[in-house]
Amino acid sequence: MRRLLHPLAFALLAAAMGVLGVTARAAPAADAGATCNVSFTSTSAMARLAAVMATGRWVTYTPTSLQVVDGQPTTADPSSLRADLTVLRSHFDGLITYTATHGAEAIPGIAATLGYRAVIVGVWDPFDDAELNAALALAKRYPRLVVGVSLGNEMVFAKRHGIQEMAAAAILAHRRAPELPISSTEPFHVLYGKAARPLLNQLDFLLVNVHPVFQPWFRDAPEANSAQFVVDVVAKLADDYCGPVLVKETGIPTSPPEEGFSEARQASFYGELQRVFPPSRRRAFAYFSAFDAPWRATDSLALPPGARATPAQRTEEAHWGLYDAGRHAKPVMKQIPPLP
Repeated sequence: MRRLLHPLAFALLAAAMGVLGVTARAAPAADAGATCNVSFTSTSAMARLAAVMATGRWVTYTPTSLQVVDGQPTTADPSSLRADLTVLRSHFDGLITYTATHGAEAIPGIAATLGYRAVIVGVWDPFDDAELNAALALAKRYPRLVVGVSLGNEMVFAKRHGIQEMAAAAILAHRRAPELPISSTEPFHVLYGKAARPLLNQLDFLLVNVHPVFQPWFRDAPEANSAQFVVDVVAKLADDYCGPVLVKETGIPTSPPEEGFSEARQASFYGELQRVFPPSRRRAFAYFSAFDAPWRATDSLALPPGARATPAQRTEEAHWGLYDAGRHAKPVMKQIPPLP
C-alpha cells in the first residue's frame, strides 16, 4: 500500500531537524575558499564507490522486461534480468538502477553472482514506504555490493517534490541507515546556486543528469563540444558541492534521424567523453543507458501517482541504449573495451 507523508508534514520535519541550517553530513556545500571535509573512507561503502568510480565502469540500467504500459509497471522477469546483466558484465562492473520494486529487487542478487563490484539502488518514489523499505533491505542484505541509494530521479525538476522535501527524505534515510551513502538525482541546473544547498548538504555523493542535446545551442554542435560541456558542468558543480560527483545520465540517442540522432553520433560522443573526462575517485560518468526501451516513446513516468497516462511522443526517449531492446550491441560498444 502506498503511504505518503503530506508535504506539510515533511516541511515540519525539515524545520524540526534543521534542514535550512543543518551542518553538512558528509558532503557539505562549499563556499569559495571553504575547506572540504569529505572523506572517501568514512564508510566502507563510500570507499568502494570511490574505487569503482576511479577504476571501474558504470552503466545505468532499466531491465528490458520492466516496462510501463498505460501508467502501470510490469514485473521484471528474473531470467531476463540475468540475461541483461550477463550481456553487460564484460564491459561494466557498476550498475545504477531506477527502482527497487516490480522485480528490480532481484538485481543485486543476480549482480553478485556475476561478479559486479557495485550497485547504486534507485528509488523511483522515495516517499513510498514500500519502495524505500525494499531499497534499504537490499543494502542490508548485500553490504559488500550496494554502495549507495539514490532517492528519486528528477523529482524537483518534474515538480513532484521540492528541495526541502527531498532534503528531509535524505535525512530520514540517513537516520535509518547511517552507514549507507545517500544521493538523489536532478538535472545539473537544478543543483546550481544557494537554493539547492539544503539538499546538497544531505547528500554523500552526487548523481547528476547532464544532457547536452537538450540544450538548444548544442543540438547541432560537434560531439567534442558536447563532451566538453559535460566536463564544464561537473567543474561548476564543485563551486557548491565538494563530494564525489557521478554523472548518471548523459549521451546521445540513436534515433530519430530527422532530429539529427544516429548510432555514429552516439559513438562519436562517447569517444570524445572518454578523451576529456578521465575517471577518478572524485569525478566519473556512467554510460546511459544499457538498453533501448521502446515503451519510453509514450512514457508517462513523470506523472503524479494516480494520474492518467498520456503519450509523451518523445521518440528519442526509446533509443538511449548502448544495446537495442534485443540486447544487440550498437557501434558504440566497439570503443568501450572489455574490462580485465
